[in-house]
Amino acid sequence: MSWNDFAVRLVLIVLIPLIGIFLGLLYKGFDRKITAMMQSRIGPPWRQPFRDVRKLFMKENIIPDNAVPWIFNGAPIAALVATLVALVYLPMGPFEPVMEGYGDLILVLYLLAIPAVAMAFGGLASGSPYATVGAQRELVLMMSYEFPLAIAAVTIAWKYSSFSLGVISSDPVWNNVGMMGGIGLALVLTTMIAVLPGELSKIPFDQAEAETELAGGILVEYSGRNLGIFYLAEVAKMVVVGTLMIALFFPHNISSWYSFGGPEFGGFILADVGADILFFLLKLLVIIFGAVSLIRVAFSRFQIDRASYFYWVPMTIIGLLGTFLVVLEGVI
Repeated sequence: MSWNDFAVRLVLIVLIPLIGIFLGLLYKGFDRKITAMMQSRIGPPWRQPFRDVRKLFMKENIIPDNAVPWIFNGAPIAALVATLVALVYLPMGPFEPVMEGYGDLILVLYLLAIPAVAMAFGGLASGSPYATVGAQRELVLMMSYEFPLAIAAVTIAWKYSSFSLGVISSDPVWNNVGMMGGIGLALVLTTMIAVLPGELSKIPFDQAEAETELAGGILVEYSGRNLGIFYLAEVAKMVVVGTLMIALFFPHNISSWYSFGGPEFGGFILADVGADILFFLLKLLVIIFGAVSLIRVAFSRFQIDRASYFYWVPMTIIGLLGTFLVVLEGVI
């Protein structure tokens, strides 16, 4: 690798997480506004998440007397760092992953698990009984949705004989299956859609926070900068899981169907790149609306045992059935 390539990669490693945080805050504002409209409310302005973060970072950072300070303060940092690192391993729009060749789909799945574990450890370290119950629920839920998520990821990886997200996103999987495989992929996609709200701890899978039961649960003792960092980790994770879903199932670019022509820079047609970026942002918005906003309005919070059952039994069975159909088509 030349020094120029190294410098460009280093700049992108810094820039992409910042873009991910900005997009996460922006989409969270849209999510809150759209949800309010569906519930016949006015709701906050779309820029409210930016105001919330600014206010949290200006407030005092309080550490409970009974807390374990280094775990309590380190948990939000670990959650945010893991989420931002995952971004550089994901393809975004027409661009290949910045760290392609240095990680794969398995690494991204591990990185996605760290924020939930960090939140649980932070809640346990706070010394609050509410946070302790919330941490237990978070770990139970994480162990429940990780298996269906792994089923969806491994099915796609098996189809490509590769765990490289660059390879997977370069050729849409729907182009490589017949009718049986298409039905199997639809079932796997259903599993992935069901996993998203659980991965993001959104209603109906927000049992770890459950304000009406646990007064905020896992985050009840967090305030100021620490709560702001958890907030940033949450919105960035929304971008990560949405981008992962796009990479696995919907990596299509407009430029693959229609070229707008025009000037080029660095081998790229600028108009095509711009159209692909806008199309990527639109896909991300649709996924967040369908898997987060719509479900949050349509359902109320599940009991923790029912949420766990939902992932372990129906979603696991649907995912395994989809995997079976994809594999069966491949060996016939």
